[in-house]
Amino acid sequence: MSLVLVDLLFFTGKKGGMESYVRELYSRLRPTDLNLTFVALASTELAATDTSWFPGEVVDSGISGEDRVAWARGELFSVARFARRLGADLIHCPANLGPVYSRIPVLLTVHDLLPFRHPEYVPGAYSVVLRTMIRVAARGARRVLTVSTASRVDIVRYLHVPEARIDVVPLAGKPSQPRPAEPVASQPAAREPAEDQSAVAEVARLPWQLLAVGNRMPHKNFPLLLEALALIPADARPHLVVTGSHGDDPLAPLVARLCLDSWVSLRGWLGADELDRLYAESTMVVFPTLFEGFGLPVLEAMSQGCPVVCSSIPVLHEVAGDAAVYVSPLDAPTLAASITKLLGDPAELRRRSALGLARAATFSWERTARQTEASIQRALAAR
Repeated sequence: MSLVLVDLLFFTGKKGGMESYVRELYSRLRPTDLNLTFVALASTELAATDTSWFPGEVVDSGISGEDRVAWARGELFSVARFARRLGADLIHCPANLGPVYSRIPVLLTVHDLLPFRHPEYVPGAYSVVLRTMIRVAARGARRVLTVSTASRVDIVRYLHVPEARIDVVPLAGKPSQPRPAEPVASQPAAREPAEDQSAVAEVARLPWQLLAVGNRMPHKNFPLLLEALALIPADARPHLVVTGSHGDDPLAPLVARLCLDSWVSLRGWLGADELDRLYAESTMVVFPTLFEGFGLPVLEAMSQGCPVVCSSIPVLHEVAGDAAVYVSPLDAPTLAASITKLLGDPAELRRRSALGLARAATFSWERTARQTEASIQRALAAR
């Protein structure tokens, strides 16, 4: 029986895609079949929640994942010390970071190399710290997991990890679900007379809803999406919901400056059920990102039959194939035109929905789990 320590110091319930990855993956691993025992070293935030999805013991580290200094110190030093005391045979670090040194083999999942590819998108000294921590974790890892071919290319280039030590294991969306009646109109809705455009939008909003999902880091590129929305004539402009902010939304001033208050809802951090509801209700998902390691919102949208307009960057082509409408993430007029064209073509919306469902079906969390188990076994065998 081999014991695997899983480093969950980062997991606070507010980290988005990496937390979805860990939850979906570990709920499907088969410790008994593989003669493995899993123990999680958890942040105080995670330890205080329901962890029934984890297939083993969850230990409260006493370290807050929201305290950057304590969390960084824990990643660098505490994980390896705890693994030694536990007598672990392997450490899995599933969120880019791991020990500065460990006598116990490490399997490291690197989702993306944003601080290397685009340090300008990561605040100040934090970019330098992250690059250093990722580099030392990768240097000491026995094997590296990543989620896309695009990320593997970056890992080889920036971290100098040989391809033979890297396993590409894609993520997955949610099981495909029947889509409710689409809120699609081929013509703009009739409108009541009103004093001004804001009042017009309030009186009779078009039945179209766009959804944009993500945090407010600069590479998510939401300002360009708002600029594109403002370019769409008011009588054809859809409503936009943007989720994922913590605290005061930094997009609010731009929404006001562009006079989009009646067309934009800025939502905070949402639970999975509420996000699923928005995917199901929305006419399309718009994902104008400048950089991703995978692009999970695109896959989750497709798995619910929601058409996608997204950035034409290699990793999103890798995920969405021919199901998405691709646009330059630097061109607001083209994004506005693409949104308007797709909204005005109900048949194309239905076609994109069907293509997305078919594409999403080629990804599976069960496959992700089986391929990850194979990586765990390779890391253990390499000792």
